Amino acid sequence: MPWINSIVSWLNTKRLHQIDLSMKYPFDVQRETFFKLIEKAEDTEWGKKYGYRSIKSFEDFQKRVPVQDYEDIKKFIIRLRQGEKNLLWPGTIKWFAKSSGTTGDKSKFIPVSTDALEDCHFRGGRDVLAFYTNRFPETKIFMGKGLTLGGSHQINNFSNESYYGDLSAILIQNLPFWVEFIRTPKTSVALMDKWEEKIEKVAEETIRENVTSIAGVPSWTLVLLKHILEKTGKKNLLEIWPELELFNHGGVSFTPYREQFKKLIPSDKMNYLETYNASEGFFALQNDLNDEGLLLMLDYGIFYEFMPLEELGKKNPKVVTIEDIELENNYAIIITTNAGLWRYMIGDTVKFTSKNPYKIKITGRTKHFMNAFGEEVIIDNAERAIEIACEKTGAIINEYTAAPVYMGENRKGTHEWLFEFEKEPQDLDYFLTLLDNALQSVNSDYEAKRYKDITLVKPLIHSMPKDTFFNWLKDRGKLGGQNKIPRLSNDRKYVDELLLKTR
Repeated sequence: MPWINSIVSWLNTKRLHQIDLSMKYPFDVQRETFFKLIEKAEDTEWGKKYGYRSIKSFEDFQKRVPVQDYEDIKKFIIRLRQGEKNLLWPGTIKWFAKSSGTTGDKSKFIPVSTDALEDCHFRGGRDVLAFYTNRFPETKIFMGKGLTLGGSHQINNFSNESYYGDLSAILIQNLPFWVEFIRTPKTSVALMDKWEEKIEKVAEETIRENVTSIAGVPSWTLVLLKHILEKTGKKNLLEIWPELELFNHGGVSFTPYREQFKKLIPSDKMNYLETYNASEGFFALQNDLNDEGLLLMLDYGIFYEFMPLEELGKKNPKVVTIEDIELENNYAIIITTNAGLWRYMIGDTVKFTSKNPYKIKITGRTKHFMNAFGEEVIIDNAERAIEIACEKTGAIINEYTAAPVYMGENRKGTHEWLFEFEKEPQDLDYFLTLLDNALQSVNSDYEAKRYKDITLVKPLIHSMPKDTFFNWLKDRGKLGGQNKIPRLSNDRKYVDELLLKTR
C-alpha cells in the first residue's frame, strides 16, 4: 500500500523542516527552550525559591541554581508522589519512571510530566520514524507491526494520585489507542511483570504477526528472539518475519550484540538505529545509518549543560552550554527539563563527535559501573553487597574488580568477579551466593535481570593469588596513592589482563 508511505511522507515534511531549522540555529533553539522553561515554572515552589521571575540570563540561572542529583531533589519527589502540586513543575505529576541505583536507595523515581510525555518522549519516537521513512521512502515498515519489548514492571500505584513503572511501561500505557493496531504484543502482555511468563506470551503473539520492526534493549531483545527461534524451530528470524527491516535499540551498548543480531537476521537490508532515551528524557537519535553519532535533539523541552569530567567534585565546577563545547572531550550531562528537573546531573558521560550538527556518543557513566545488560550496577551497590557477604562469612578482602561476560550463541550473560582475599571464606560459592543476593536486594534492575536466570545467570568468582593486583599495577607503572584498582568496568580489558597473569 504505497499510499501509506505517501501520507507518512506528507505528515513528516513539516517536522523534518523544524528539525532542520534546529540544526541550523541550535543556539537560538536552546535559548528559546531555556526561557520557556523558566517562565513556565516561575510560580512553582522551586521557581519561587530561586527567584525565576527575575532571571534574565543563563548566567543568572547558573549562579542561583546549583547542580543537582537525585538526593538533592528526593524530598520534592516524595511530596510529588503523595499528590502535592506545583512543586518542581506546574500542576500534578502523575507518572514516575522507576530507575535503579542512587547511592542511598534501591530505586529512584523520576517525574514524567504530561509535557515530557508529549513534547519529549513521544516526539522522539515519531522523529525516529520520520528520519527512517525519509531515508527509505519505499519502506514496508507500515505494512506490518512493530514489536515492542517493554520493561520489567507493571504500572503500580503510589497512591490514588500517582503511578510508577519502567519508562517503557509508562509510554505504552499512555500511547494513543490506535497504536494498538500497529504494535505487537497487545498492551496487557507488554505490561506483564513476570518475565518468564511474559517472554512466552510475547513469543506466542508475535510469531503469528508480520513483524517489520523491533524496538528494545539489545540484551533483553536477544533473550526473546532466541526463545522465539527455539519455540518455532526456525534457523533465523527471516523465516518467521521475512519483511523485518529495522531494529531500534538503546539502553546499553549495541557493540557486544551486533554480530549475534546479524546471525539471527542474515540480511543486508536489515537496519539498526540507536536512540538515547532515558527515564529523564529523550535526548538523541541516530539520523544517519552511516554515522554512529547521535543527533542531539534541541527542541524537546530540554536545556543542556555539560560539565568537563575534570570538574566533577569541585565546589564551583565549570559548566558549559553547547556554544562552548569542544569535540572529543568527555562531559557529564546536566539537564533542565519540562518534567521539572533543574540542572540535574543524570550520571551519563558523552563526547561530541560533530558541531554541525551537534552529535554525541555515549561514553559511560560519571562513576565506575557495569551496565552491559541494563543492570546499572554502581560501586556503591558492589560495596554494600560485599560488606554483607564478608560479614556473614568472616572473609576479608584486599582488592577486587568485576566485569561482564557477554552473551554468546550458546550462553547467557553474567558477571565475573576477581577477589584477592586477606582471609578467604571457607566456602567460596556460598560467599558468591550472598554477594549475588545482596546485589539483588540493593539494585532493582540487577534483580530484574537475574530473575530466574532469564538474562543474567549466577556470577562467576575467582580467588586471586596474593599480590596479583599489586603486580598488575606495577607492570603498568601505576604504583602510588593516586592509582586505584578499577572496581567495576563495562568491558573486560582489566579482568582479562588480571586473569592472564594467573595462567
